[in-house]
Amino acid sequence: MEKVSVDAVDSRMGPADVKRSLSNALDTSDLAVNYYELAPGETFGLGYHQHPNQEELFYVQRGTATFETEDGDIPVGPDEAIRFAPGEWQLGRNASDERVVALALGAPKDTSETEMVRHCESCGERTEQRVEMTDDRDALVTRCVNCDEETGRFT
Repeated sequence: MEKVSVDAVDSRMGPADVKRSLSNALDTSDLAVNYYELAPGETFGLGYHQHPNQEELFYVQRGTATFETEDGDIPVGPDEAIRFAPGEWQLGRNASDERVVALALGAPKDTSETEMVRHCESCGERTEQRVEMTDDRDALVTRCVNCDEETGRFT
């Protein structure tokens, strides 16, 4: 058995104001668990993405998260949950003026095969992306696979 206080876990860099990996703190082997707090305009992920081998569930505790999906935008409010099967494209964001607090659960834990697209100004469209850590390790950067332009920087 493992127990941890959410506040005792350090926040990780990324597009959300707060992202705490509870799965690391609890030493889970098969389940990814992340606690999020999103300020207005922030997102859960670095871009519109899908996990070919991971089922993902988001439970919104406070606020309303809007998920971009292949079927259109889907709002998820307090005490509601949304599930994405492996291979379903999605990106959750806080499109409101109110802070969003949510949990994300994924199984299996490993998401190394994530596919992601973001808008690239140089290419003029959404393109496949890769994620890199900056040399000084103070930010994550997304880059267009086609032209190598930086499309996002997350601290």
